[in-house]
Amino acid sequence: MPPKLHVVVIGAGVIGLSAALRLQQEGFKVTIIAQDLPGPFELMHARKHANYASPWAGAHNRWVLPSTPQEERDYQFALRTFRHMESLKQNNASGEAGLTFMTGIEYLENPSQVYRDLTEEKAEQRGYTDFHLIKKADLPKDVEWGCRYSTWCVNPMMYCCYLLRQFTLLGGAIQQGELRDPMEVFEMDSFEEVRTAVNCSGWGFGDPKMSPTRGQLCIVASDCDVTVTRQNADGSWVYIIPRKYGGGTVIGGTREPGNWSTKPDEEVKRQMLDDIKTTYPPITVTLGVEKDDFRVLRDVVGRRPTREGGLRLEAERVAYSKTVVHAYGLGGRGYECSWGVAEEVLKLVMNANVDN
Repeated sequence: MPPKLHVVVIGAGVIGLSAALRLQQEGFKVTIIAQDLPGPFELMHARKHANYASPWAGAHNRWVLPSTPQEERDYQFALRTFRHMESLKQNNASGEAGLTFMTGIEYLENPSQVYRDLTEEKAEQRGYTDFHLIKKADLPKDVEWGCRYSTWCVNPMMYCCYLLRQFTLLGGAIQQGELRDPMEVFEMDSFEEVRTAVNCSGWGFGDPKMSPTRGQLCIVASDCDVTVTRQNADGSWVYIIPRKYGGGTVIGGTREPGNWSTKPDEEVKRQMLDDIKTTYPPITVTLGVEKDDFRVLRDVVGRRPTREGGLRLEAERVAYSKTVVHAYGLGGRGYECSWGVAEEVLKLVMNANVDN
C-alpha cells in the first residue's frame, strides 16, 4: 500500500467514525465528510437530527444469538466490538469514552429455540462473560426465559465526541456538508486524487431497500447500574439503558418500521414507563421515583436506518481505479457491531487499492 493513500469516509455516525479511525491505524490519510457531527447532549436537537441516529441510540451491547449466516456475521462483529471496548477499559480510556461495563439482564416472553437451548457452558463458548440463567421463580410475570451477563454501555454523545477527537488527533480532516451521491467525492477540487470512498451514510443515497425504523424513548434523571431488555410475546420491547457520566438513563422503546414521524407520543411514553416499572421494580428505588412518576429530561424519536436483507457491506468498482466501499443499514445495531464492521471496511479498502 502506498504511504498516506487518501480515503474519504462519508458519514460521522458511529460506523463512519469507527471505520475512519481503523483506516488511520493502518496508515491511510482519511477525511470525513458529513452533514451531521457529534455534539454534547445539551446542544443537540432531537427532531432536527432525527436522521442522525447515533446520538440518540441506547448504545449498549445486547447479544443476539444467531440462527442464520447473516446473524452469525453480525454476532462476530459484536464480539469484535466487545473486545475493543474491553481494550478501552484496560487502557484507562473508559471515562474519556463514556464507557461503562455492567450487568445486562434479558427477559424473553416467547424465546426462540436457540435461546431455550442456551446453557452456561454454551454461552461461555459463544463469548459471553459472567453468564447466568435466571431461575423461573425469579422472572417477572409472563416471562419464560431470562439471563444475566457482563456487557457494556456508552454515553453515545460522549463516545462519538471521543471518536472524533481521536480521529483529529491522528491527523484526520473533517468537512461538514451534504452529498447527494458518493461519486461527488472523486470530483472535489479540494482533494488530492482519491481512489476510495467509504459510504457510511446510514441511509445509502437512495437505496430502495432502506427504510426508517422509528424508535421512541425518553431520558430520565438519575442513574442505574444495570441494563435491562424485555421482549414481549407480541414482539414489542421495553428496555433500560444507563448513560453514565451524567447522561441519565434511557427508557424505551419502540420499533416501528416505515414510520417517519418524529413527534413523541405521550401515551406511548406513559406505557413504556409503566411497563419498565413492572419489568424491573428496583428501577423505582434506583432512580428515586416518587409519586409513581419519573423526571423526564427529554423525549426522543430517532429513525434507525434499516436495510431489507441487513447491512450492506461490500466494495463497488464505480470507475477505473475508483471504488466505493459501502457500510450502512445496520438499523439499531450500529454501536454493538461498529468495530467488527470497521475491521471489514479496512479489508475491503485494502483489497480495492491492491486491485487498483
